[in-house]
Amino acid sequence: MSNSQGPKRGGRPGGMGHGGMMPGEKAKDFKGTIRKLVGYIGAYRIAIFIVLLFAIGSTVFSIIGPKILGNATSEISNGLMSKFSGGKGINFSSVKKTLLILVVFYVISAICSFVQGFVMTNMSQKVTYRMRKEISE
Repeated sequence: MSNSQGPKRGGRPGGMGHGGMMPGEKAKDFKGTIRKLVGYIGAYRIAIFIVLLFAIGSTVFSIIGPKILGNATSEISNGLMSKFSGGKGINFSSVKKTLLILVVFYVISAICSFVQGFVMTNMSQKVTYRMRKEISE
């Protein structure tokens, strides 16, 4: 019988515990850091406003899309029920019109999302460049 101890249950040999992760360091001056970051970003207020508008637009058009798709589905369902009970069937012109509106809404949502991403990327690159420039000076 050996006297050596193996790894403890759920742990690693050597007593590292939780996968050897070090606890995160806390900021020494959190409020000052936030103020400085807001100062950097403050120069881009218009860009932030544009980003917010396009984010709202993208979200709104993405949320409205399934509602419109539901209308097209209901039209198809009602048309099938009508056909089985001897009616004229699915109104394809109505379904086509509804689906075209749906495509337009999703295209507008995609454009809003693209503009939002483009403006945010541009702004974050400028802020990063400015910070790096000040650090190197």
